[in-house]
Amino acid sequence: MATYRETPYGVFNYLVNLGDGSEGEVQGGFSEVSGLNAEVTVAEYRNGNDAVNYVRKIPAINKAGDVTLKRGVIGADNIYSWLEQIRGGDVTAKRDVVIKLKNEDPTSASAVVTWKLVRAMPIKWTGPTLTAKGGSDVAMEELVLSVETIIQS
Repeated sequence: MATYRETPYGVFNYLVNLGDGSEGEVQGGFSEVSGLNAEVTVAEYRNGNDAVNYVRKIPAINKAGDVTLKRGVIGADNIYSWLEQIRGGDVTAKRDVVIKLKNEDPTSASAVVTWKLVRAMPIKWTGPTLTAKGGSDVAMEELVLSVETIIQS
């Protein structure tokens, strides 16, 4: 259950568990998680004999948006090998990914809000943009997950 308080939590202290059994070992922290959203589509309906001429709006299909994860390239192949499983047609490779927002105290292990991305699978991987100028940028990779539903607790 989410932990309530008067002031909003910061967005900088979170953990991502890819559901691959490696929660205890760090294989590159994600610097950004975006696209957490859920949507309820609406179906419009009107009886032919209704006394008033307006439609009723009833909840229809529930959808979750695609979630994007970004991290610095560290040589770990865990997300690319997951993508390869899906590309090979292994539908059992879908996983439940868990994102935990923590409070500002870095020693605290408990989550204040948790989002579970149910039956997530990678649908897009983007490698880093390589350029010879500068030298201060970090090589980043991006993973886009297709999610069937999002559960918040």
